[in-house]
Amino acid sequence: MVTMRDVARLAGVSITTVSHVVNSTRSVAPETRTRVLDAIEHIGYTGDAIARSLVTGGTRSLGVAISLVANPYFAGLIRAIEHETARSGYTLVLADTHDEPEAERSAVRTLRSRRVDGLILTPSPHASETVLPELRRLGLPIVLLDRLTTSQDIDQVGPENVYATSGLVRHLADLGHRRIGMISGPPGLATSSERVLGYRLGLGRSRLRWDEELVVPGAPAALGSLLDLADPPTAVVAGDNTTLSGVLRECRRRGLRVGGDLAVVGYDDVEWADLLDPPVTTVAQPVEKLGRTAVRLLLDRITDPDRPPVTKRLPTTFMHRHSCGCP
Repeated sequence: MVTMRDVARLAGVSITTVSHVVNSTRSVAPETRTRVLDAIEHIGYTGDAIARSLVTGGTRSLGVAISLVANPYFAGLIRAIEHETARSGYTLVLADTHDEPEAERSAVRTLRSRRVDGLILTPSPHASETVLPELRRLGLPIVLLDRLTTSQDIDQVGPENVYATSGLVRHLADLGHRRIGMISGPPGLATSSERVLGYRLGLGRSRLRWDEELVVPGAPAALGSLLDLADPPTAVVAGDNTTLSGVLRECRRRGLRVGGDLAVVGYDDVEWADLLDPPVTTVAQPVEKLGRTAVRLLLDRITDPDRPPVTKRLPTTFMHRHSCGCP
């Protein structure tokens, strides 16, 4: 295997000098740097992605900064991204943001230090004030995935949230429910806000009154707080799969019959949704297509940096089962 020592011998310099050129750790005379780069290209040194990037102008790698929580939705996104990245001849570099601003900033800087050719980011609640301005200033090709902004100056792709959630509410209203609760995802996330907006739209289209006490953020005690109201809901919309799990767990704890004592529907389909009794009515996101589209948008941006930014909303699928109370 060709090593850095071989590059140094061919260029007539020390291994330390080659290291400085490859890692940009110290200034090297222009003519020396040129000899090292020529040697890298001539000898075919590929043991270091950074060395390849100095010769080719890119590492043929894409970065993904995402919250690696124990969530099957994000796991599915990563699988789809990895498959499309490999199919396109790139490698994937993954960093965990933990959905926290400092961890997100660190993850993005780590990916930048790896000289990725572009970045796919599932932004944290505060990304628009922290990492996004920095990335725009640096000019790194970037695509936002899942959690989108209202900005029109950045490529982004995500599911349709508003009308999909509205459809869940209208379905419950059509079944006769007049007190419909909403347990949203974590506060501050674009997806949570959009699904609450969809909930309100569904109420309006069903001629039902908005009642703010019927909307609570996802938390272990969320469903309990709704059921303990003086006038509790007869149906509940769960804003994501984690919230749905909590709702079903609380129903079991209280001995409530899902689909009978309480109608339950959720945004996000999960593998076990149709294995329960009754099977759970959900909205399924196009996870595979979301991941593939994010990669294609990023590669398009890398190829054509000056093209107009694109925002894509992909349609969801209503998975009609029986937890809503339908026979």
